[in-house]
Amino acid sequence: MNITDPVFHDESKAREFLELQRWPHGPVCPFCKEQKNVVRLCGEAAKKGLVLCRPCRKKFSVTVGTVMERSHIPLTKWLMGFRLMASSKKGISAHQMHRMMGITYKTAWFLNHRIREAMGLPVSSGPIGGEGKIVEVDETFVGGKKKNVHKGKPEPKKYPVIALIERDGEMRVRHVANVTQKTFREVLFTQADRKSILMTDDSTWSRQAGKSYAQHETVKHSLGEYVSKGGISHIQTAESFFSLLKRGIMGSFHSVSEAHLQRYADEFAFRWNHRDVDDETRANEIIKATAGKRLTYRPSDEASNQ
Repeated sequence: MNITDPVFHDESKAREFLELQRWPHGPVCPFCKEQKNVVRLCGEAAKKGLVLCRPCRKKFSVTVGTVMERSHIPLTKWLMGFRLMASSKKGISAHQMHRMMGITYKTAWFLNHRIREAMGLPVSSGPIGGEGKIVEVDETFVGGKKKNVHKGKPEPKKYPVIALIERDGEMRVRHVANVTQKTFREVLFTQADRKSILMTDDSTWSRQAGKSYAQHETVKHSLGEYVSKGGISHIQTAESFFSLLKRGIMGSFHSVSEAHLQRYADEFAFRWNHRDVDDETRANEIIKATAGKRLTYRPSDEASNQ
């Protein structure tokens, strides 16, 4: 990352860069989607970057309708946060961000979680896989190790996470309350196309669900088998993702609350799905993904009734 880039120091340059990423063909109203009949407000009393939509008579800026809306954090800090999150393979903690960026820990924590919200999959994302495609599915438990617990302290809690990865394609990751046949089926049927070739280990909860797929192959971990059928049947891609996730959580964050575990998992999944591009392109993809993901402390409809 080139920290001398003006977008990390000049608020006007940062705004111009954000507008270029979100509106490559000019401002678009986030309320009515109007693009042609919008005008920039340039008077001295007007807030910088403000745009007026003539059809709906509403004013907006590049941050409206995104995770950055109504934030008092400078845009230069947002852009640096996007770049750091995109380029840190094993994640970056709020403490590390607060030290590097010269902001408070509270601000860094706020920034971190809103960027993670942007890195989550959009609701419209369809299932992965399809006819003739291989989808690997595996589960793991995220949390502290019993051997690291001090004498007399309770054993650390572990939280289950299920990963589904299409070979040479995208992945999905879901935190579930517990791994049972019911929760496994729910995740599997919503995230993986049933025309796919399914690869799992020999866990009991995968056997019944696998019958609903075009083909179901298993590797018998209980017998020490990790690859079978000439190196085709395996779930090592999913296991390599779990290795990154666990190294990040244990090495960068040390402890993760179950309430926020899905966001951390989404962060690692986003970087995995954009692993073939450079850090700058990956950061720009996060910026584009901020649209429509505004995060509030309370639901918007509840807040409007107060």
